[in-house]
Amino acid sequence: MSLRLAFFAFSLALAVPASSAVPPYPASFHTQEITTNGATIHVRVGGKGPAVVLLHGYGETGDMWSPLAAELVRDHMVIVPDLRGLGLSSKPAGGFDKKTQGEDVAVVLDKLGVGQADVVTHDIGNMVGFAFAMEHPDRVRRFVLIDAPVPGVGPWEEILKNPLLWHFRFGGPDMERLVAGRERIYLDRFWNDFSADPKHFDEASREHYAKLYALPGAMHSGFEQFHAFDQDAIDNRAWLASKGKLTMPVLALGGEKSFGDQMAVVMRAGATNVTGGIVPGSGHWIMEENPAATVQLVRAFLDKP
Repeated sequence: MSLRLAFFAFSLALAVPASSAVPPYPASFHTQEITTNGATIHVRVGGKGPAVVLLHGYGETGDMWSPLAAELVRDHMVIVPDLRGLGLSSKPAGGFDKKTQGEDVAVVLDKLGVGQADVVTHDIGNMVGFAFAMEHPDRVRRFVLIDAPVPGVGPWEEILKNPLLWHFRFGGPDMERLVAGRERIYLDRFWNDFSADPKHFDEASREHYAKLYALPGAMHSGFEQFHAFDQDAIDNRAWLASKGKLTMPVLALGGEKSFGDQMAVVMRAGATNVTGGIVPGSGHWIMEENPAATVQLVRAFLDKP
């Protein structure tokens, strides 16, 4: 981590009050920085047993998973990275295509001595997890994808026509200038519009994530995550054409007021063994809007023989 980023991270820790509504990770977790291909990935690790990797999406960081991590750490080794460019991971110039980020996951597991893991993902984490699973299918026991499409898979072109997804094409130097110092205003739009009830994404959580996205390079990295979608779609279609669909057990969860059962439709185009599910009373932000149901659904799937 650069001295500048380390300073901002330290300042952030002081700025976010202990009463923040983002639940802390259990004390048994530790953090470490793992160098991958052109990035340094900030990783939370805790527990012993079968490994499970939790991948976050845009508008949040690995902090979102703390309620699920607290449950799984009882009998799993839980591994929670911040995606490259986001959270406390480094902010590299490139590598935001999901194939490269899937390799970030592979290197993290290699450095931790983990051969195979369950993978649980949300939002852009779905796309990174899909790339990892396509490139390393033998390393994924079970795969849970939550409330976001995968580029080039299933009804991707129809999904792109939804006017709520204008931000998929938003980015570039001028857009970065527009949001500089206004990160909270920009992110509020997603937290409000993609919630079943915006009050469930509380003020302390908004402050917490807005500070992280105000770190130098974070908004640029976030825009680049979306800018890579065209290449991601090309890569995913090529994988499916050459390798066929994923064969490990897959759980496709949609928020009741968001993707709903469309998640299963998307994943049946990319996997052969798909179970659908709904997070009740939730929009897109499943860990803020209904963490108890999300934890229960994920846990039940991972516990299957």
